[in-house]
Amino acid sequence: MKRALACLVFFLSTASPVLSQQALIGVAAPLSGPSAILGEQVRDGAITALTSEGAAAATVAIVEDDACTAQGGKAAAAQFVKKKVAAVVGFLCMEALEAALPALKEADIPVITVGVRADGLTDRREKTGWPVWRLAPRNDEEAAGVAAIIPRIWRKEPFAIIDDGTIHARDVAEALRSAAGTQSLKPVFLDVFRPQLDNQIGLVGRLRKSGATHIYASGDRDDVAIMARDAASLEAGLTFAGGEVLRGSGEIPLQPGTVMIGLPDWRDHADPAVLLSLGARDIIAEGYVLPAYAAAQIALQAIADNAANPGAELDATTFSTAIGSVRFNAKGDMTPSPYGAYLFDGARFVPLGDG
Repeated sequence: MKRALACLVFFLSTASPVLSQQALIGVAAPLSGPSAILGEQVRDGAITALTSEGAAAATVAIVEDDACTAQGGKAAAAQFVKKKVAAVVGFLCMEALEAALPALKEADIPVITVGVRADGLTDRREKTGWPVWRLAPRNDEEAAGVAAIIPRIWRKEPFAIIDDGTIHARDVAEALRSAAGTQSLKPVFLDVFRPQLDNQIGLVGRLRKSGATHIYASGDRDDVAIMARDAASLEAGLTFAGGEVLRGSGEIPLQPGTVMIGLPDWRDHADPAVLLSLGARDIIAEGYVLPAYAAAQIALQAIADNAANPGAELDATTFSTAIGSVRFNAKGDMTPSPYGAYLFDGARFVPLGDG
């Protein structure tokens, strides 16, 4: 199955009382081009959910390669409409999804995206009428998460806010500064640092002189890792935090004690039975696998509850999924925000309490 590409149809063979008639679910993923590895994660997660024990026997999954392009998205949508799917899950790229939505809207087919973060997708939902819901976070959700979490966990600490001057980094830093101000908290140091330097000893010295003990650094992973490394070498006693980029790979090892405000590792929340089901198919539960599994579960439940109008269920229901309970707000965004605080223990990020 992992080697199969687009336009595959999977049938189940056992009886199920959940659905009274055949339900077709579309799976849109880039199975060609530079994003094919990610697309395979979407396909594998969704197909496993739709073919696992307990799924509806009458379910048919129709997989289409959207290629992460407008042309691919439009072609995928045409196939979903032609085959009269009841819902679609997947879509990692805005170009493909935006091109697909007019046809899916016309056919009244709801879409659950697991990868598109563009704020405008759901901000415009009321105006466009697009039948779209998403498990992916919004672009502005990281800034909101940082602004909500850092003032809470560092309320009693002298903290600094620094950023690398890029638009996203400055937006996050400003959101944090503003949120702290509304709680009568003021950073002892604000600065813009030069990124991609071999060392940040000078910056560490200025931070230590300012009296800050905790620093939120809005920038790339390796820049934060270098700051923390240099602070440790100087025995400066500084705690560094950054955004979800810290979970990625880099050339510089992260220092134990580094804090990340980001998304959870969904494997830590997954139903063990789901992980076993994936493992039995030699599927590693990484990247988009578990979100796609959850999206397929949501689609199945919505169709089972209201086959004539599954979109109405998406607006009103709290769903039990492989990654926990999921609900969508009035815009179609996942709520509450999944962002949290995590501490790097030298090997992995573990949940950090409020302290």
